[in-house]
Amino acid sequence: ISGGLDSPVAAYMMAKRGIRLTAIHFASPPYTSPRAEDKVVRLLRRVSRYAGDMVMYTVPFTKLQEKIKDECPEELFTIIMRRLMMQISERIAEKYECQALITGESLGQVASQTIGALSCTDEATDMLVFRPLIGMDKQEIIDIAYKIDTYDISIEPYEDCCTVFTPKHPRTRPVLKYVKEAQEKPNFEPLVEEALLNLKVTKISADDE
Repeated sequence: ISGGLDSPVAAYMMAKRGIRLTAIHFASPPYTSPRAEDKVVRLLRRVSRYAGDMVMYTVPFTKLQEKIKDECPEELFTIIMRRLMMQISERIAEKYECQALITGESLGQVASQTIGALSCTDEATDMLVFRPLIGMDKQEIIDIAYKIDTYDISIEPYEDCCTVFTPKHPRTRPVLKYVKEAQEKPNFEPLVEEALLNLKVTKISADDE
């Protein structure tokens, strides 16, 4: 979950189908501020009105993003970042017996959400991935955000880690072979293990609003 409009709505959409939620947030201090993480907590408290209590795992992502920036092709920054997010999320999900991943992606909304980019992202994990917003346009998402009372928090101007390292010219039709090669050249595993060892755990309840 990020601090934007989409992921809280996606969480709500799956919660109303009876799914119990566990949240994963990626933080990149000092590029992202404590206010950005606080914003996500407040969003999840709104979602928990519908979904019930949940746990949020905050992943320290700074070192991984800096390594991507230093050692990967700029046009593939976002796709490699999202692949690492999926792989880290999968490992957290397996540890805590979660059965699927949920994202707030909407087809064609940004460069990392084209069919080619989503295919490259999906290949990074063996878990089932739900994308409840995939066919929605932005206004439909905004309407639901108003309905569940997350809109006002989502538009607060605190950046998440996805917006900090955005490439100037992202690849919209990535080739999986080259994406995998670019991701495999740096050795990300030690930093992934370090991030997993340093997860921050936050309990979320609507009663805390």
